[in-house]
Amino acid sequence: MRNNRLGCLTGTGIVATLITLFTLVGVAFASGSQMFTAGGLNAETGQAYGGVSSHAEITECSACHAAPWSADSMADRCGICHTDISAQMFDVAQLHGAIVNKNGTLACRDCHPEHRGPAAPLTDLAGNIFPHETLGYSLEGHQLKANNEPFACSDCHGDDVKTFASDSCQNCHREMDIAFAQAHLLSYGTDCIACHDGVDRYGSDFTHSTLAFKLEGKHADVACTQCHLDARSAADMQSEPQDCFSCHFDEDEHDGRFGRDCGSCHNPEGWKPAKFDHDLADFKLVGEHKEAACEKCHTDGVYRGTPSDCYSCHRDDDEHNGGFGTNCGACHNPNDWDDATVDHSLFSFNLVGSHAKVRCEACHQNGVFKGTPTDCYSCHKKDDEHNGNFGTECGVCHTPTDWDDATFDHSGFALTNGHAGVACQRCHKGGQYSGTSTACASCHGDPGYHAGMFGTDCASCHTTKNWSARYNGSHPGISNEGGSGVNHGGKGCRSCHTSTLHSATCGNCHDGNEGGEDGGGEGGGEGGDD
Repeated sequence: MRNNRLGCLTGTGIVATLITLFTLVGVAFASGSQMFTAGGLNAETGQAYGGVSSHAEITECSACHAAPWSADSMADRCGICHTDISAQMFDVAQLHGAIVNKNGTLACRDCHPEHRGPAAPLTDLAGNIFPHETLGYSLEGHQLKANNEPFACSDCHGDDVKTFASDSCQNCHREMDIAFAQAHLLSYGTDCIACHDGVDRYGSDFTHSTLAFKLEGKHADVACTQCHLDARSAADMQSEPQDCFSCHFDEDEHDGRFGRDCGSCHNPEGWKPAKFDHDLADFKLVGEHKEAACEKCHTDGVYRGTPSDCYSCHRDDDEHNGGFGTNCGACHNPNDWDDATVDHSLFSFNLVGSHAKVRCEACHQNGVFKGTPTDCYSCHKKDDEHNGNFGTECGVCHTPTDWDDATFDHSGFALTNGHAGVACQRCHKGGQYSGTSTACASCHGDPGYHAGMFGTDCASCHTTKNWSARYNGSHPGISNEGGSGVNHGGKGCRSCHTSTLHSATCGNCHDGNEGGEDGGGEGGGEGGDD
């Protein structure tokens, strides 16, 4: 008979083995894993869930372990009892919701293992799977302890993860650097988490350059405690003043005379040398003033109250000896002292017309400016072709625009009608103007046909409009009744006034005949003989 060396590895043996395994697995699943004894459940009592106050009171494995063909998971079974925790998982603002949001694949048993005996804790956060930053403190900077061992929850929380052992920071950091830890505690107190958040917000990787107040120049070497002394929280650190004066007021050699904006002159690279930005002051430095040394104006170290007028500094440079007053800026400018232009419109005598082109020395002789006459005749006396006959008020006829384009205002003796076109010399004979008579007879005399009988008051009969016109005034002593106007029927003056102005009587013509209408109309001389 042939010997079979395969033994149980025969086809029959393999089939029998598989049948046995499937049977055992099937029995195990069907019984809800009751055939396994993983260890005792936690016996800690607390709030009652699902009719029990501890896991040890659960008698059926299927209460927590779902069969493989079931749609439920073990987490679903946990939620049946722990309904409050189940609700938290849908809210990222809640602790368990944040955990699920960070680690979507975590199951309840990853943090809450069981079957470790009645006294074993139900919470185990080993491996830093817990989202600690949701509680305001990140474990990013606390992965390993000083001895390079991973942190355990008990290192900071002791036996109760719900509490924080405040001395845990001190104990750990003393092991790392006892001198620094002790000095840090003395400077900022023992409430470490009031400033630190676990990501080394103010740790060795902190840089002030990310903040508004950057540490530049000598500020970079300043110890934190020089500015943040006695700070006890992050708010204290951030509330420190950022202006220079708050730290340096004891070093102010100016005693506040320059105000508190130290940075307008000084910079962090060095307290000295300092450069003042004069644009911040009322007196701006422009032109050659920019090159002037501070001591030229601020003598004896005095700055506040320094005069800002030109004359206070340039009195010794005044070549006019005060003749132009003290307002140097009226002519000079800071760019060039010698490039001076006077704005005469600032003075009582404005330069207009041809005056604007006159050199200063023509009026201001011998360097004398103050008290220079402003009347025309003082300068133009030598140009007076009238030899003073028109007086000294040149501006009555002449203008600064053109000396020869003169017009006289004859408003003192109005030149109307026929007088307006008469040449000046017809009345002002021999170049005489002052004292010229305004009587008509002075120019017109007595025409020969008047024979002096009508006197010298020419205007009583004549007008400037028409010298040859008949008298048309109101004839004194003559009634116009029965006549044809003041000329008594059209008769000429000589018809009645045969010898003198007062020689005319009614009897000369009428001879006592009151009805002599014919006589009233006869024998009259020509009206043109008046």
